[in-house]
Amino acid sequence: MATPDLIGTCLWFEDRAVEAAEFYVSLFPDSRIVNVSTVGAGPAKGNAFVVFELAGRTFQGIDGGPMFKFTPAISFVVNCESQEEIDRYWDALSDGGREGFCGWLDDRFGVSWQVIPAAMGELMGADPKRVMEKLLTMGKIDIEALREAGSGG
Repeated sequence: MATPDLIGTCLWFEDRAVEAAEFYVSLFPDSRIVNVSTVGAGPAKGNAFVVFELAGRTFQGIDGGPMFKFTPAISFVVNCESQEEIDRYWDALSDGGREGFCGWLDDRFGVSWQVIPAAMGELMGADPKRVMEKLLTMGKIDIEALREAGSGG
């Protein structure tokens, strides 16, 4: 049996933990459902508990009920190598969710994501003011538009 990470992530869903895990696993490479079980005791007794890996990182999901909600105060960052990757993750994760600004979105389960270029630091370094001004006009990030802004265009 593998040793768990020292620090992990547990996501509290109202009632769709397994559905969410299956969706996320379908999107990211090196991902899988590890185990699905039922909570044996406590307020969530009888509800689903799922362990899954996304890009090799372990997550847990629990159907805990409606008392807690996700907020954008915590989000998952997807560092994309190309515009095609940004488009793919943005389109999939925002489907049924809510698009935000600057690469931020909430998926159909209420989980917040940032879909950004892996080279965001480099892009921002070219001309931080102009690039940030351009970024603030975007929902889904357009890498070429950020490059243009950084070069004074």
